Amino acid sequence: MPRVEQSRAMLCGMSGVAFIPTLLVSWSSAAFIISYVIAVLAGHVEPLVPYISDTGTKPPESGVFGFMINISALLAVITMCIRYLLIEKQNESSHFIRSSCNILSLCIGLVGCVGMGIVATFQELSVPSVHDIGALVAFGSGVIYITLQSIISYKSCPKWNSYFMCHIRMAISVVSCIAFIPMIVFASQISMTKIDWTPGEKDYTYHFLSAICEWTVAFGFIFFFLTFISDFQMMPRKFLEFGHMYTHADVGQRFSQCELKLSAHTHTCWES
Repeated sequence: MPRVEQSRAMLCGMSGVAFIPTLLVSWSSAAFIISYVIAVLAGHVEPLVPYISDTGTKPPESGVFGFMINISALLAVITMCIRYLLIEKQNESSHFIRSSCNILSLCIGLVGCVGMGIVATFQELSVPSVHDIGALVAFGSGVIYITLQSIISYKSCPKWNSYFMCHIRMAISVVSCIAFIPMIVFASQISMTKIDWTPGEKDYTYHFLSAICEWTVAFGFIFFFLTFISDFQMMPRKFLEFGHMYTHADVGQRFSQCELKLSAHTHTCWES
């Protein structure tokens, strides 16, 4: 019975379309970690902070990296489109931003997803110039997207978001922006294209610092999308049919009702 109750609790927590950003975060994290582990075990990269792309350059990890990052890009497109629709629906009653701002944010986010696809498709050592352009587009557009989304979140307070959540998003955006700039600066100082870096060789310090910033920005994106889960709980899975949105307070009320029902059911089960 405890397993059944845990499943019910998970379903209560995954109301609306919250499973979509959850899947995006889980899949993207797995893509980075799995390709890293394979590359290190195969001896293709050093364990100490390689570039993310370095962990997906040589087979067999290149196939895993390319496949999983392309799926991540697709999930990101779906997440951003739903986020756009969510804001449009909220804005119908609250009018907290211009619709053009929402469209601009979506377009920038989609450009970043195209950059992810380029990074996944064109390997670092095969077509380095195209790969680097894709990475620059992905990271640059991503940083702008999460910054715009943080501003939009503040605009929607307190009806559609809590200030605590807005502070978290803005903090992630600021850290990502700060890490993005030295990532580009240090990477531009590297005079060679290679993946098997060792401490002490030429340009290693630039590579090391740039790689740390790259991982910081990448997981900044992941943690930012993680914060979308609470927002996506406001949107029923058939929102286009029902045309109804839940406010931030409604979601809390729904959780309370769900917990009460779950507690009552658990008590009944144990009595029987």
